[in-house]
Amino acid sequence: MKAKSIKGHSTSEIKTALTQSMADGFKPTLAIVFLSISQDRKSICQLLDKENIAIYGSTSNGEFIDEENEKESTAILLMDIKREHFKIYLEEYPNKNYRETAKNIASKAKKEFKKPAFLIAASHLETDAEQLLYGFEDIIGKHVNVFGGMAGDDYTFSDQFVFTNGKESNIGTVVLALDENNIKIKGVATCGWKAVGTEKTVTKSEGNHVYTVDNIPVLDITTKYGGLENVTPENENLLLEIAANFPLQLQREKGDPVMRPGLVVDWSDRSFYCSGSVPQGSKVRFSLPPDFDVMDKVIKGVQHLKDTEMPEADALVVFSCAGRILSLGPLMNLELEGVKNVWNIPMAGMFSNGELARATGGNLEMHNLTTCCVALKEK
Repeated sequence: MKAKSIKGHSTSEIKTALTQSMADGFKPTLAIVFLSISQDRKSICQLLDKENIAIYGSTSNGEFIDEENEKESTAILLMDIKREHFKIYLEEYPNKNYRETAKNIASKAKKEFKKPAFLIAASHLETDAEQLLYGFEDIIGKHVNVFGGMAGDDYTFSDQFVFTNGKESNIGTVVLALDENNIKIKGVATCGWKAVGTEKTVTKSEGNHVYTVDNIPVLDITTKYGGLENVTPENENLLLEIAANFPLQLQREKGDPVMRPGLVVDWSDRSFYCSGSVPQGSKVRFSLPPDFDVMDKVIKGVQHLKDTEMPEADALVVFSCAGRILSLGPLMNLELEGVKNVWNIPMAGMFSNGELARATGGNLEMHNLTTCCVALKEK
């Protein structure tokens, strides 16, 4: 497989970059597209359509093809994978039937490929991405490779979109199914946020709504451990501070913990809604604000993937949590540069509202504040 990555801040810039990428005879069959909601999705898709290029696309909170992260731009990874080695599906779930939707897609892919793997993106803030993951497991099995991210919208938290050729949805999922017998796909999800304090027990929760930890309202105990001030509804920066710097770390019996930042506060009882489920009775720890070690751990995690499972790769796709750039700021470029240098191959990535991957040593999970790196190689 040959791959090239291009970027631009307008349709005309993308058109020029696409033309230049194909000047040497390169004929891509597949485009992974990450773009800002401010970009003209339809015209960019039309450009790719004219070249008969299949599209897996998602809106984002920022885009990159190298160590320089962009805003209000488009980043595209172009690949010339054989068409018989992949399929793209886009389905909606207006009735919140996430698991059934994923099962339907997985069933179609299983008819196409003996061993399918999946790259997915999903839109709408209410989407229960864990149910999507369970749907793929129901049909393919616990071993299934699924990686992806939740669509963004430049941090407006209003409307996100996934799209493919001639279709888009703000309440659906786009899925790239790959034939693992012909496309090798390996990924790693790494967070790096350090835990602090002893394990505590979630004493009341329903799904992703956490009420109390050790019988204390979760907002109050987070305030105590984070040393937070001005914890009031009028503090517009409070949620970003909690989500980016003081997320809960949900402990798992198997594998690394997963991050569960509070995203919406219910001031009536000082509870909050997290990005994914936090079962009642589960164990959690709090987090320290990030430092340089956070970036080092991600880069080392990707290097370990190369050393142990993927010595060579043709292309790299990265889903990095939008909360990471809020916490790390300009230092985020150092992490992206380190990831890029592991294989030094064409890369495209986005800052997402959530990351989907197998936890290190564990199960498929909905992650946050995590970088998910996915390497591809055509056999």
